[in-house]
Amino acid sequence: MLRRLFAVLLGIAGLVSVTTVSGASMRVARSSSAPTTPLYLLSSEGYDSAMCTAFQKATGIVCKLSDNSTGPTLATIQATKNNPHWGVAWTDGNAPYAALDKEGLLLRGFEPSTGTLTPLGQKLVPADKSYIPTGLTVSGAFIYNSKITPHPPTTWQDLLLPKWRGKVGMNDPSVDGPSYPILANLFSYLGGVKQGEAFMTKLKANGFVVSQNSIKDELLAGTVQVAISQNTSGIGAAYTNPNIKVFYPKPSAALPSTIAIDGKAPAGEIAVAKKFANFVYSAAGQKVMLSGDPQGDSQFFPILKGDKARPNVPNVSKIPFAFPNPYTWGPLEPSINAWFNSHVA
Repeated sequence: MLRRLFAVLLGIAGLVSVTTVSGASMRVARSSSAPTTPLYLLSSEGYDSAMCTAFQKATGIVCKLSDNSTGPTLATIQATKNNPHWGVAWTDGNAPYAALDKEGLLLRGFEPSTGTLTPLGQKLVPADKSYIPTGLTVSGAFIYNSKITPHPPTTWQDLLLPKWRGKVGMNDPSVDGPSYPILANLFSYLGGVKQGEAFMTKLKANGFVVSQNSIKDELLAGTVQVAISQNTSGIGAAYTNPNIKVFYPKPSAALPSTIAIDGKAPAGEIAVAKKFANFVYSAAGQKVMLSGDPQGDSQFFPILKGDKARPNVPNVSKIPFAFPNPYTWGPLEPSINAWFNSHVA
């Protein structure tokens, strides 16, 4: 029954609109016991498959992975929140999990015991320990081709200049989960939602491009000259095109990769989920994170003591990080994305 139900979940994870499994059948499936409780992992991290394999090999616990992009993964959680059937969710961003925590859906009060966070990592831990930061990237870096654009914009206000008309863009935050923190950071920096909407309205008038697929690909194709995106996207693109560079405007939104555990799961599944979080924080788990997706998500800033970033990742002390309050901006994500789609996209 568990295997059949998880197969259904795997199928719906790719859909933004999901049909919720009936409460009766869900309860029967979740209350049934098995000799070894598997790990049910919903994830959008590039190294998640490698981590799933390593965890299963190290512990003997079967890891059932549903891998998808951030938007559909979070949509699956939202659509099934009345009868959730996932053990661990692992995506970029903490605002969605703050919103889920405010709804009482996450396990609180747990931290992995296998690693020690740096001071930067400690800043990312919520007061009630309802979700777990695992690494750090930047949302809203300016990515550009230095051969075509030797002098990129260096401030958010620069984007409004006539010289950048029609040359700057980002992904649609309703589709691309790591893009919403760009708006949250910018709106917070400018003083609030109204100020942020005013800025985006001006940016739209300046020919701002919103991609429904990949703004990085549009940069590589020459459709735009500046892609506002996750920094790992630019660092990864530089592997095949060394002219691709990444600039970090002030402020640059801190975008943690985040683990959350389903607080409504049976005790056995919660125990397995805790083992997984501990494995991720272990030396073996960190090695997988840093090697599992070398041209993508592995290009992160480590937040555990003793870990070193990959060579292409800049010194973390050079990044002008901002930390928008996820408990403020998480619940606002649906309304801000809806406004963005109506007025900018």
